[in-house]
Amino acid sequence: MSETSFDVIIIGAGPGGYVTAIRAAQLGLKTAIVEREHLGGICLNWGCIPTKALLRSAEIYHYMTHAKDYGLSCDNPSLDAAAVVDRSRKVSGRLNGGVGHLLKKNKVQVIWGEATVTKPGEVVVSKSKKPAMQPAHPDPKGTAGEGTYKTKHIIVATGARPRALPGLEPDGSQVWTYFEAMVPPAMPKSLLVVGSGAIGIEFASFYNTMGVDVTVVEIMDQIMPVEDAEIAKLARKQLEKAGLKIMTSTKVSGLKKAKDSVTAAIETDKGEKSELVVEKVISAVGVVGNIENLGLEALGVKTDRGCIVIDGFGRTNVSGIYAIGDVAGPPMLAHKAEHEGVICIEKIAGKNAHPMDKGQIPGCTYCHPQVASVGLTEAAAKAAGHELKIGRFPFIGNGKAIALGEDQGLVKTIFDAKTGQLLGAHMVGAEVTELIQGFVVAMGLETTEEDLMHTVFPHPTLSEMMHESVLDAYGRVIHM
Repeated sequence: MSETSFDVIIIGAGPGGYVTAIRAAQLGLKTAIVEREHLGGICLNWGCIPTKALLRSAEIYHYMTHAKDYGLSCDNPSLDAAAVVDRSRKVSGRLNGGVGHLLKKNKVQVIWGEATVTKPGEVVVSKSKKPAMQPAHPDPKGTAGEGTYKTKHIIVATGARPRALPGLEPDGSQVWTYFEAMVPPAMPKSLLVVGSGAIGIEFASFYNTMGVDVTVVEIMDQIMPVEDAEIAKLARKQLEKAGLKIMTSTKVSGLKKAKDSVTAAIETDKGEKSELVVEKVISAVGVVGNIENLGLEALGVKTDRGCIVIDGFGRTNVSGIYAIGDVAGPPMLAHKAEHEGVICIEKIAGKNAHPMDKGQIPGCTYCHPQVASVGLTEAAAKAAGHELKIGRFPFIGNGKAIALGEDQGLVKTIFDAKTGQLLGAHMVGAEVTELIQGFVVAMGLETTEEDLMHTVFPHPTLSEMMHESVLDAYGRVIHM
């Protein structure tokens, strides 16, 4: 007989939800997690992980087509779209099973179905309207389903879904969201990507590398609008060199569908109009929180622009109800959701939790070249009134980058001139998504420029550019 009374019930088993559940169990709380569809959520099943698997296939294919640059021969390299997609799905499936194992190991009760918060302390679970995409669980007998469950604390971690704009509504056939873009039956000949945030640029990079004629349209004046302008400009240069067509300060005002094509109406901010005919369209104009059908409105839970309003510990305005992750607002990143969940549950458990500093959450885009950042951009730092010292170091000055054949990129560091505080770090180039954590740790430890300059970085590594960038900010750069 399944349990029906818990210390905490978490709604949603994405990265934020399942990590929070595990931490709650570690803290001795009797914990359940409700999931309607698949363990691991969008990130593991349809986002972060499978896209990286696709991009890895694209990266290998890129190197195959450039084998001669490395003194190698690879005649007539080809791709199998179905096999690429199959590998991506298998990666997700493997990790999905791993999440189930972790929940079982930590004695977290999994409840399958759709949750409604009927009142503080009560969750009613009904049969899911969506069939489970990844229904496997290591111990099906240990799962529960429809019923009424009592709890002291309810944490909403229901994530987000693709935003649909009027006139650009996805249809699953010719106009895709990231769901359809991740499992193409075949590679289209041409593709329009609407939006150049992380999702849009990653898919644009993937399809471009796979030989598709890709055009990106962005309404803002730079691609990857949240990134430092200098870094975004360098990324655009490399992406265009690789064959991407990019239009900024431009919008798609409408789509006209035919049997085998889509005609997009394009309009610049100067009123210039044109049409673009493509085989497929990807709508990547952001995401919106899943706040509907949870019973929150009837309970008076405050929301703002499609997200639940919380304080620094995940608490809503209704006692006993909390929210974490995408549903609680930007930045909508898996690692933010995980950390936010840990803070929330540790506060509930009476631990000495500290509110999260969103200024220290790194962002990564896994296109080719990669982009990674943390902290303030140059423009934001100036707007905040800081007097700045800025360091830059190019990949072309780094021995490891040259040996890798990846000598195009930049590491940029931004310091407060008066205090030496590291305000921001921004990178574009090979493997920068793996490098950025060094600056994240430095910011978390309130490291100054002096600490970083005295740190010994291994040679030969790409990380040496991080050191050189700091040195450059203070007129001490060595290899440039």
